[in-house]
Amino acid sequence: MASPYPFSAIVGQDEMKLALRIAATDPTIGGVLIFGDRGTGKSTAVRALPALLPPIETVRDCPYRCAPSANGARCPDCKRTPLERADSQTIPVPVVDLPLGATEDRVVGTLDLERALVDGVRTFEPGLLARANRGFLYIDEVNLLEDHLVDLLLDVAASGENVVEREGISMRHPARFVLVGSGNPEEGDLRPQLLDRFGLSVEVVTPRSVDDRMEVLRRRDAYDRNPEAFHRRWRGPDGKLRSNLERARKLLPEIEVPDSVMRTATELCLSLGVDGLRGELTLLRGARAAAALDGEEVVDLHHLRLIAPSALRHRLRRDPLDESGSTTRIERAMAELLD
Repeated sequence: MASPYPFSAIVGQDEMKLALRIAATDPTIGGVLIFGDRGTGKSTAVRALPALLPPIETVRDCPYRCAPSANGARCPDCKRTPLERADSQTIPVPVVDLPLGATEDRVVGTLDLERALVDGVRTFEPGLLARANRGFLYIDEVNLLEDHLVDLLLDVAASGENVVEREGISMRHPARFVLVGSGNPEEGDLRPQLLDRFGLSVEVVTPRSVDDRMEVLRRRDAYDRNPEAFHRRWRGPDGKLRSNLERARKLLPEIEVPDSVMRTATELCLSLGVDGLRGELTLLRGARAAAALDGEEVVDLHHLRLIAPSALRHRLRRDPLDESGSTTRIERAMAELLD
């Protein structure tokens, strides 16, 4: 099986690539929603991102990928094993697809029927949420996801735990992941409750430049004909992105946000009529992560301007008297505050 298409080989779509790198730098941002035309690299970018991430250390053979050093966020089996006796292993960051037709049992986990029938033992069989712990949960066509699965994801995203009470089984295990959803806006909107849970929202469009479209075709054709040679060609650029991401994660806790930047973020949200404070929090976290990726120790207005459309466009109320899009309204408000 060929390796995923290299992240650095994706032509254009800079906002999408930046949003994914920011979410990987600071997972507390709340994930990324990618809306736009079909065939614009949405799934390709998500599946290419883990190659840029350092591997994670887990308890060996743990289906929930618990970290050996995580006292509070461990599954019941790992909690019964003293930390000094836990055997560890290093694995790639998991990326788990949640299919639209998935049943609730497949998502949250259920009784292992085979063991129950053969051995007479009630055993919990982990689901997709267990596999996604400490990684990425990707939902393509997220706007078509069934309501009962949306409700389930909202509960887990809020608590960071998956709680299963069914068929005589009571199970609670960690389920912390970066939620990434993609879709085509022509096929319907997201429920407001789920939309608000995404930290960043980006818009992708089909390239309009002849040169850009030709470059997309040229690279894709080269990848399809010889994936190994194509990966060798892009190993260097991907390696630079990986090193940049590792440095950004280490730098992130030390980055300062001046009061002047915080005030501008608050004024921007007030001028746009953003409800609640999640917009400001995401804006500041995103700006801090952007500064970390730039190697800066202090957030400035450039980082705020860079992240504002992604952090706020899905939080704006529709204004019947203003036909301009969300991105235009945000850029106009930024210009009034900063220029």
